[in-house]
Amino acid sequence: MTENVRPVDLLIEARWIVPVDPPDVVLENHAVAVDGGRIIDLLPQSEVAGRFLPRNRKRLDQHVLIPGLVNLHTHAAMTLLRGLADDLPLMEWLQRHVWPTEAQHVSPQFVHDGTLLACAEMLRGGITCFNDMYFFPQAAAEAALASGMRAAIGLITVDFPSNYAADAEDYLAKGLAVRDQFLGQSLLSFCLAPHAPYTVGERSFARVLTLAEQLELPIHLHLHETVQEIDDSLQRFGMRPMERIRRLGLLSPALIAVHAVHLDAHEIELLAQHGCSVAHCPSSNLKLASGIAPITALSARGVNIGLGTDGAASNNRLDLLQEMRLAALLAKENGGRADAINAHRVLQMATLGGARALGLDAHIGSIVPGKCADLCAIDLNDIALAPCYDPVSHLTYSVGREHVSDVWVGGRIRVENRQLVENNATGLIKLALLWQNKIRP
Repeated sequence: MTENVRPVDLLIEARWIVPVDPPDVVLENHAVAVDGGRIIDLLPQSEVAGRFLPRNRKRLDQHVLIPGLVNLHTHAAMTLLRGLADDLPLMEWLQRHVWPTEAQHVSPQFVHDGTLLACAEMLRGGITCFNDMYFFPQAAAEAALASGMRAAIGLITVDFPSNYAADAEDYLAKGLAVRDQFLGQSLLSFCLAPHAPYTVGERSFARVLTLAEQLELPIHLHLHETVQEIDDSLQRFGMRPMERIRRLGLLSPALIAVHAVHLDAHEIELLAQHGCSVAHCPSSNLKLASGIAPITALSARGVNIGLGTDGAASNNRLDLLQEMRLAALLAKENGGRADAINAHRVLQMATLGGARALGLDAHIGSIVPGKCADLCAIDLNDIALAPCYDPVSHLTYSVGREHVSDVWVGGRIRVENRQLVENNATGLIKLALLWQNKIRP
């Protein structure tokens, strides 16, 4: 071995690599060198021999390697409510089915088990990081760590009591204690997560804003999801929800506006001017008949957009590849142009856009030396994917999560040859069935 050859933990050689940053770039026959959990080089395969000596080597001759997908909005534990009450409007679904079931069954064990199930599903679909909002965040954090998955844990706040907390101050105190408990965990970050303008009052929002500014945390908030939400706000407060949170000072680069379906031109401009991000959840919005978010207009104004699945109770799939395809198609229809949002832009939303919203873009979201090695390999050697003229087009319009072959988080393999490494799939299915029998005996 010469002095110039460096030992590294892992070398991944792929037919195609899409780094996402810089945009619109596809590299052929390149390799990613990983050491200490981070990407240290991205280089042509022909240059590897003289520079790196890998301890582990992965050849992906028919694959495209992309950054790990970032699911910008989830209620992960709600996998245990998948399919419980379908085909209902949002408020009826919540008030008559979801909230009563949660009141009866949600506990630390429920959240832990449901999040384990969600992590397994997401990892197998190429998702390496998720932004969560649910009760008992400690249990969600423990499940994410047990799965070896990156997570932004939402410190949920609402103004009504639950099995988890008595009032807004109690929610925040417990959430901050969870953050303190896990501060040293490299796979975990945190968000303030006030549920929505219709469940959080002015005093609670003021406290959330103070904490977000002091601790430099994102604010993860459902906003303008339905027409009813806006009508109710007009009746209660004499203004639309966006105007209300603007007056409260919540519009800022820290804000992740989830759904953002019903926006007028002024509200789009406000999101752009204040540097806010939007978590676009197309499947959930369609399933609940909430509407189609104006992603084309938001993108044209430079608003940062990420993609989310929402929870499995309102989507039934935690499948960000499906959200990519749907987001692209809806943007074309909504914008009235076939080129409104192209395949590269949608991939950016599903990776770097989500990372940027979470304040994690210096660490994840693109294949760049120095960043964490959160990576997803997709096998294009399939009859449904032949021929392949453009791998990024395939990623957006043709690929399914069944084509995800290998997934790494922080350089550690989590899915290998389509099989989970950390979790036993059979055991997780049995766990889900146990909860099903409790919820619907």
